Amino acid sequence: MQTILITGAGRGIGLAMTRIAIARGDRVIATARAPDAATALAAAIAAGPESRLLPLDVTDPASCDALAASLAGTAIDALICNAGVYEGRGKINDPSFTKDAFAATLMANVAGPFFTIRALLPLIARPGKIGVVSSKMGSQQMAGGGGYAYRASKAGANNLVRNLAHDLAPEGIAMAAWHPGWVRTDMGGGGADISVEQSAQGLLARLDELSMETTGGFLSYDGAVLPW
Repeated sequence: MQTILITGAGRGIGLAMTRIAIARGDRVIATARAPDAATALAAAIAAGPESRLLPLDVTDPASCDALAASLAGTAIDALICNAGVYEGRGKINDPSFTKDAFAATLMANVAGPFFTIRALLPLIARPGKIGVVSSKMGSQQMAGGGGYAYRASKAGANNLVRNLAHDLAPEGIAMAAWHPGWVRTDMGGGGADISVEQSAQGLLARLDELSMETTGGFLSYDGAVLPW
């Protein structure tokens, strides 16, 4: 039984990954900003022996440190940084691109994984694995315009993964950035291509195959290698 910590597990892909990981026999530590309101997640955790639901705001270093302190002595085999937001859509003159939208997006999608990884690093097993749920919208070579705050944040997340992969390789920790697909969630909308279950299954498969030989990669949920 391996221990997987999943951030942003209150709904969508994070919730689906939690359910699937528990069903296949993993011990899951799932986090949410407001655990008391995450009733579906609480029910999923209740089905998993030794699994836990804990509070975490990835944008707050103190919250990340508090999570690490509450898990003192726990060995985490894999960390999945899934928490993220999508604020500001449309083209350059869209009024949704506010100062607050940029700040919230960059804090959640770039600083959030960094704060989480930094706080939990002493607890991650050696060898260990870290996956960051990014997006192909962060690819420089696949730029499609619009969505500037989100695209910039996911490009930043990809850069973070590449540099952490370099720095953590001597410690035996493998890193990857993953595109979850266009998923039918509150973020992706009802007309998206795949279900949360399809995305979650694929992301967990990418986690399983992650190794020091493949560290630093940028992959789709279905295993396709994506251009940076």
